[in-house]
Amino acid sequence: MTNIFLLGSTGSIGRQTLEIIASEPSNFRVKTLSCRKRIDILKGQIEKFKPEMVAVAYDQDKAALEKEFPIVKFVSGKAGLIEAATYGQTCDQDLVVNALVGVSGLEPTIAALASGRDVALANKETLVVGGDLVKKTASKTNSRIYPIDSEHSGLWQCLTNVDRSTIRNVYITASGGAFRDYARQELISVKPADALKHPNWQMGKKITIDSATMMNKGFEIIEACHLFDLPIDTVKPLMHKESLIHALVEFIDNSIIAQISSHDMRLAISYALHRGARVQNISQALDLEKISQLTFTPVDYERYPLLKIAIDAYKRGGSSTCVLNAANEAAVELFLNNKIAFLEIETIIISTLDSHQTLNNPSLDDLIRIDDEVKQEIFHKYGNR
Repeated sequence: MTNIFLLGSTGSIGRQTLEIIASEPSNFRVKTLSCRKRIDILKGQIEKFKPEMVAVAYDQDKAALEKEFPIVKFVSGKAGLIEAATYGQTCDQDLVVNALVGVSGLEPTIAALASGRDVALANKETLVVGGDLVKKTASKTNSRIYPIDSEHSGLWQCLTNVDRSTIRNVYITASGGAFRDYARQELISVKPADALKHPNWQMGKKITIDSATMMNKGFEIIEACHLFDLPIDTVKPLMHKESLIHALVEFIDNSIIAQISSHDMRLAISYALHRGARVQNISQALDLEKISQLTFTPVDYERYPLLKIAIDAYKRGGSSTCVLNAANEAAVELFLNNKIAFLEIETIIISTLDSHQTLNNPSLDDLIRIDDEVKQEIFHKYGNR
């Protein structure tokens, strides 16, 4: 039986993870949960899955929950997340599922890997901000990182037992987000509610905005490089509006293999929870007879400039991708709070990167400090307009 340490249990990925766990009670046991804001949902999860420890963001929530669930250990804040990821004595059956949003997922991931635990990772920012540190930590303890993402799960399936010298390119597909049929001029006046209407996927607010700007795909390219040790120039985005083919691998003999499935995240989650084993699961099956067409078009980098910005930041190395992520997190939050216009997300990220002096080989403390400094500067400049 696998012991699950679930960070971000009340978000979209967290809730779907628990759906799978509930459908396989003999295979999984929930040891810890974590939640930031959705306390009512968390209460239901505690009652159903009976974790030993729960991490919350705020001390007042911790105090209230301790009264309601006296046999559960509650912790709070950043330290609480780390404690939830490393709780108890590590064994081979342990799996940390990181479904957090933003850079908050970095430190718990590193702590979990340092403790010898494998991590099923849905938190894109962990590898974008600290990919080198994460991989070094995993290497020291022989811990594994399993991707929870349709594109990276697809690549994982396509690349298993493949001779890497035979690969020419890999492709990850992009739907184009809520504004894929908009001209640039039409983006000037779009609102958060418009941006949150993703045509294919049901996701959290932040990642849905990232899909609309295509920063999400830039992050996924960076993740793919770290996860699969791929040169970034061989990882290519491809527009695919149907979101049915998630990844493709092109070989030197001109053949291509692809992973195709419905746009149901529970397939990728199940594959990670079972560490790459194929089992029956509750994801939606794909009816091939109902597919009328599969379309592919090149990505327009002028239409989606942040995709090129993300690739350039990775090539620059050092602290650049930390700044990329921090500026994006701050700008998306400002947009969601109606403080800036949609296209200002791009402006803020580009100007922040242009003014940054890259720090080579940053430590974890360096990355946390830079993240905080960048966000504070952006919030100060744009937050009170």
